Amino acid sequence: MNTEGTETNQEYGADQIQILEGLEAVRKRPGMYIGSTSSRGLHHLVYEIVDNAVDEALAGHCNNVDVSINPDNSITVIDDGRGIPVGINHKAGIPAVEVVFTILHAGGKFGGGGYKVSGGLHGVGASVVNALSSWLEVTIYHEGKVYRQRYERGKTIYKLKVIGTCDPDKTGTMVTFLPDDTIFEETVFDFDILQTRIRETAFLTKGLRIVLKDLRGEEKIEKVYHYEGGIKEFVEYLNRSKTPLYPDIIYCEGEQNGVLVEVAIQHNDSFTENTYGFVNNINTPEGGTHIVGFRNAITKTFNDYGRKNKILKDSEPNLSGEDIREGLTAIVSVKIEDPQFEGQTKQKLGNSEARGAVDNILSSQLEIFLEQNPSVAKIIIEKSVLSQRAREAARKARDLTRRKSALDGMSLPGKLADCTDKDPKNCEIYIVEGDSAGGSAKSARSRATQAILPLRGKILNVEKARLDRIYGNAEIKAMITAFGTGIHDDFDISKLRYDKIIIMTDADVDGAHIATLMLTFLYRFMPELIKQGHVYLAKPPLFKVEKNKKIWYAYNDDELDKILAEIGRDGSNKIQRYKGLGEMDAEQLWETTMDPARRILLRVMMDEEASSEVDLTFTTLMGDKVEPRREFIEARAKDVKNLDI
Repeated sequence: MNTEGTETNQEYGADQIQILEGLEAVRKRPGMYIGSTSSRGLHHLVYEIVDNAVDEALAGHCNNVDVSINPDNSITVIDDGRGIPVGINHKAGIPAVEVVFTILHAGGKFGGGGYKVSGGLHGVGASVVNALSSWLEVTIYHEGKVYRQRYERGKTIYKLKVIGTCDPDKTGTMVTFLPDDTIFEETVFDFDILQTRIRETAFLTKGLRIVLKDLRGEEKIEKVYHYEGGIKEFVEYLNRSKTPLYPDIIYCEGEQNGVLVEVAIQHNDSFTENTYGFVNNINTPEGGTHIVGFRNAITKTFNDYGRKNKILKDSEPNLSGEDIREGLTAIVSVKIEDPQFEGQTKQKLGNSEARGAVDNILSSQLEIFLEQNPSVAKIIIEKSVLSQRAREAARKARDLTRRKSALDGMSLPGKLADCTDKDPKNCEIYIVEGDSAGGSAKSARSRATQAILPLRGKILNVEKARLDRIYGNAEIKAMITAFGTGIHDDFDISKLRYDKIIIMTDADVDGAHIATLMLTFLYRFMPELIKQGHVYLAKPPLFKVEKNKKIWYAYNDDELDKILAEIGRDGSNKIQRYKGLGEMDAEQLWETTMDPARRILLRVMMDEEASSEVDLTFTTLMGDKVEPRREFIEARAKDVKNLDI
């Protein structure tokens, strides 16, 4: 770059380097410490304080944790651990509790034997929460005295003081904080988001009792999470919408080279694998060495058993890991003193010792289990063989489906009305249910950048089908070919032909079902499209209001009420309720649902931290079991604004 002839008024010297003192750095760049200042970052504050209490439980000193969302949207976390130390820290010259809440990278997790393993943000947790709160109060019960200190925006308001006495046997810590509304985009906590994480934490810390309360509103909510079975109960919970293939959950635990390993597995009648890895109770969505060790052990042990007991014939090939893991729900939890995380988002474990520890402990204990339970071993291997055959059939079908160049004679699906622009960044594809809506959409679209793929009827429910059936389904095949990325192992996002994939269905129950079927397919076979923000739902209007040749569109009942309040409610209003996209002509469809300047698109997002809950939602909605589905819908019925049956 040529910079000759340009002048700059500011000198760049030693004095221009900003030094951010202490917690000021956190307030200035909160995203560096908690990921974001959105809802996700807000809820992360709670996890940090809860994780500190859980660390006490992991060290064997805490049995109960109480988490409350208070009426003013502050949070209180109480534990019955040892209590944060109140003595003077000689290096800092202030009480240890003040060090924990006001100095970055200070805590009991940096050597010194305070904690063998810990979760949280490696010692920045409590001070970061303090820095990002309007105020925070900590109360400590220790040796018959009750201590308290208050901070505002990270600054100490008064010295640690004794405010009363308590039973000498009572120990623990109570932290109450109110997130700073000048930093967070929103400061209202979502009970469901906290519940998901807290339930997961309770499953991973067997015996710990966590109570979550919502004290806002007239109806107070209280949920207790307490699992003596730990991750065995976690697998049971995740499989409750499915039918397990055998009654007992296979559980293995042990320690090797300082790595504590727990694994719980159970196969069900579905065709998807759900394996979740945790390191010191932190979810690792990108896997890592502990998951590699787990997969090695599963593949080797089942193949060895199958050969030794002649369930696999000599002429048959080995089962692949993928075949054995079909329909498997597994939790792999390791506790490790110094976890090393890799990858862009630090969600992948890198410690090599974790691989060997999981592999050895699982292999030896699983081998014993299979020898003692030959009927279970036979069920799993027979299912794996069926999976292997289906995979082979799918491979043949896939070779036919793979998108090839025009020279190979593989063309785009006939019903696709493609766009003329060939730069994927500018292009979008509308997946439309039904031919009549497809016809309107084709007439309405901007031909340069908008492609239309009409689908006939409901697509296959992939929760209930193996790969070979999926490749044999015309509607799914049309989508795979149109998108260009391939699916599953062949998936390559660089080949994506459209920046936006927009699901456009009627605003009724049938439309919602079709949208859910499509999302299930994308989530199971092309999850990266969702993770990288390429999938959207179109939002067509529910009402058209006409008065004196002027037209308004309303997308829900509230908007309709607002429009009617503005223009007056009298006999000259013509209100049309759209039952489906087919009722709109091309011009109306363009104006309301397809014009980039005026349309409403909802981007489909995925919270990787709650991946087990996302899986469970799809299984509950799309699986065979009616009871869990009914419970799920009833629990959320109060949130439904417009239900058209």
